[in-house]
Amino acid sequence: MIETLRIALGGLGANKLRSGLTILGLMIGVGSVIVLISVGNGSSTAVANQIDSLGSNLITISTGPTLGGLFRRGGSSSTELTTADADALENKFQAPDVKSVSPVVNANDVTMTYGTETYEPESFVGSTPSYQSARDYTLAEGSFFTSADVRNHARVVVVGPTEVQELWNGADPVGDTVQINGTNFEVIGVTASKGSNGTTNEDDIGIAPLTAVEDTMTGYGSISQILVQASSNNALDAAQTEVTDILNQLSPSSSSSVAAGSGAASSGSTAASGAAASSSSTSTSAFDVANQNTVLAASTASSKVFTTLLGEVAAISLLVAGIGVMNIMLVSVTERTREIGIRKAVGARRSDIMIQFIVEAVLVSLFGGLTGVAAGVIGSQFKIAGVVPVIAPYSIFLAFGAAVLVGLFFGTYPAGRAAAMRPIEALRFE
Repeated sequence: MIETLRIALGGLGANKLRSGLTILGLMIGVGSVIVLISVGNGSSTAVANQIDSLGSNLITISTGPTLGGLFRRGGSSSTELTTADADALENKFQAPDVKSVSPVVNANDVTMTYGTETYEPESFVGSTPSYQSARDYTLAEGSFFTSADVRNHARVVVVGPTEVQELWNGADPVGDTVQINGTNFEVIGVTASKGSNGTTNEDDIGIAPLTAVEDTMTGYGSISQILVQASSNNALDAAQTEVTDILNQLSPSSSSSVAAGSGAASSGSTAASGAAASSSSTSTSAFDVANQNTVLAASTASSKVFTTLLGEVAAISLLVAGIGVMNIMLVSVTERTREIGIRKAVGARRSDIMIQFIVEAVLVSLFGGLTGVAAGVIGSQFKIAGVVPVIAPYSIFLAFGAAVLVGLFFGTYPAGRAAAMRPIEALRFE
């Protein structure tokens, strides 16, 4: 076996450039499989993180279109959500799996002024204290507003790190008074940084009591959406069913649909909604109820298809590299015809010749596979098309194993052809 390896290495070394180019082709194929699967895996992880950043065990309720709305709440074209709807969802008898309910109103075109500095936050919402838990916000400074603040229409606000940087140059703003659309609000807290969820900068937000926002910015009436937090992740589906039943009772002429895709919850929603779901059916329902797990499952399924497609595209390059292995081995057999004849004349068996050329093909594949794994792992350390790749361990073994099998498969025919040569004809070859 050692002699066979020595001969095989000698054969590859006799044509360094040709062997090197074949190894390069395999390296590109293996590296591409690893990198592209890592990109798909990274994209899936990013989507999951974005959905998780929206909150814990979250169900989002937004208004849905109706058939003209002729018989719904005054003939409006869509059923409006109100704080009364949110109050109804807090019924522990009808909704035992609901932990908290947060009505949300989004204020548009908000301007914040402190001293001579002016800034327009990406989003400004009014809600209740449970909004903090539902959206999984933690505080870096100060405190969140209370239920008493909501009842008393207190003009207090919790700001994000972006506002702190833009208006206070990073200094602690707690206790300061900031003007919001000309109205004075006291800063009582600063949220800890959450980054972006892909569509919204979670750090560029202002959060104030619902009543204060309605007093000074949006007026009273409908609200943008309702955030419902289930008691646990396992209770999400049960909580969704309970919420849907209650909403159906509030609007008996229509049935609420369960959304299964991600999108904007309403035209004005930003950080309060992050990424809500749009209905996957053609139902003209009064409300859209988006289950966080349903959205995650749909996104995961899409990401798996995307990752599989990327892997299949990369596999084509491995196939092309395998054809290159076959080509180099056929050329090698032709060039070494006399060598084959001499070896057979001195007693080499057919199996010896076949093993020799198969070993050469596998060695090329091994070298290409190892360098490809190294290239793939290194390439996956860099952000690609805005996605941070996440290496899937199975992709390394898959790509390397495929490279070796490609060498074995495409090297078998040339090896068999060499083994089948008759010694006399091989010795006569010029």
